[in-house]
Amino acid sequence: MKQNPFKTVGIILFITGRYLFALFFLYGFWHKLIKGWLWSDLMREFFTKRLAELPAGSFQANYLELFAIPLAFPIAWIVTVGELIIGISLVLGFTVRANAALALFLVLNFAAGGYYNLTLPPFMIFSVMMMILPSGQWFGIDKKLHHKYPDSIWFK
Repeated sequence: MKQNPFKTVGIILFITGRYLFALFFLYGFWHKLIKGWLWSDLMREFFTKRLAELPAGSFQANYLELFAIPLAFPIAWIVTVGELIIGISLVLGFTVRANAALALFLVLNFAAGGYYNLTLPPFMIFSVMMMILPSGQWFGIDKKLHHKYPDSIWFK
């Protein structure tokens, strides 16, 4: 820490960002769980409402109409369980890079469904940064598992 104080501060800030990112996904999971998204038609209703707000024939409208609305129930499960897995894994520092890729996949699908807002680009950028930087090695279970399984791509 004394040799590289700026690097140490950068790592601490990045890990703090990882925890905030994880909290966002854990909140998303909790919200969907208590609102009953896993056993109701709420996601289909949100998709249908959003479809009515989008220009007909746009990519987002086609995505919702041809993909998301017909598969709303399994998508609700994938998103909700995915948010839980991402949140817990990022808190623990477990397979951070793989879960950052899953987070990027979910965020890109949110944007594709017309739920784009100014919070998504920072989430996309931070997802990519977590895929590139070894934050699970800095603070997390990945470090210990990487020493035990050095050839595994999951813990790098």
